[in-house]
Amino acid sequence: MISGVHHTDLVVTSLERSLPFYRELLSWTESGEIVGELGERVVYIWPPGREPYWQGSLGLREKQSDAHGVPFDRYAVGLHHIAFFVESRGAVDERADWLRSRNVEIESGPKEYDYIPGYYAVFFYDPDGMKLEILHHPPREETS
Repeated sequence: MISGVHHTDLVVTSLERSLPFYRELLSWTESGEIVGELGERVVYIWPPGREPYWQGSLGLREKQSDAHGVPFDRYAVGLHHIAFFVESRGAVDERADWLRSRNVEIESGPKEYDYIPGYYAVFFYDPDGMKLEILHHPPREETS
């Protein structure tokens, strides 16, 4: 039985630009590096206090080809968006303020969406145009 997603790797235009963006956005201070299959540097980040490469880490590596255009087309085959869960609506609002203070393009929100009761999110784009989401929703038993 599969119990979850262990890690997600993204290919970015520039590690120098994207690594600080993701570290600050997520407040993930732990990191480690490996060498990818093409000899490229791959940096993994994860939340503080967790074991290295703990389930839920995010890997970043620089592009090795120009096969896909920039900005990212989320309706081509591949990634549509990544959603990060936070513990409160206030945390969604705080991250939205952080995004605005850095002139990050916000697609929509923060606001409540009708996906499930209490679903509150902000949708925005990373430096390469990949769509991201920060969301909160109450535990299921609180919504019944």
